Amino acid sequence: MNYLIAVLPDRIQAEAAYTALEKEGLPMKQVSILGRGYKTADEFGLIDPNQQANKQAKLMAVWLVPFGFIAGVTFSLMTQLKTFAWAGEIGDHVIGGVLGAIAGGMGSFVVGGAGGMAFGSGDALPYRNRLNAGKFLIAVKGTDDLTGKAAKILQQFEPENIQGYTET
Repeated sequence: MNYLIAVLPDRIQAEAAYTALEKEGLPMKQVSILGRGYKTADEFGLIDPNQQANKQAKLMAVWLVPFGFIAGVTFSLMTQLKTFAWAGEIGDHVIGGVLGAIAGGMGSFVVGGAGGMAFGSGDALPYRNRLNAGKFLIAVKGTDDLTGKAAKILQQFEPENIQGYTET
């Protein structure tokens, strides 16, 4: 499935572009307007970067928390520090492991969350920002021929940006 997304500055141009696509016989089930009064980014399916960041952080936590625990216990055993002597020898190593697990959790939140926010959303974040700025998007999904025909029609409206995508 291919996607074509064009960014238009206002509602009037977006509606005119939509009408032009309709006049050229494009199947209107495959054409959407996104913006104030029309579909939202969530309704269309643009990835929410916050949701992607949370997903990435949780995925990293699955690996980093147990690794942090093992690293904390190992560090405690190797250094023979008696940081928590009141807990006894085994308790001292367990507390070291718990602190390592906490550090792993913090690492997954910082690295996984920031990475998911920066890289996990692809082009969805710029499109969301444009929608928040009051701009409108025309999205066409379909075959190569359909999106190519739509691109030619949309070019006459001089969109701020027009981009094609292929779903993998």
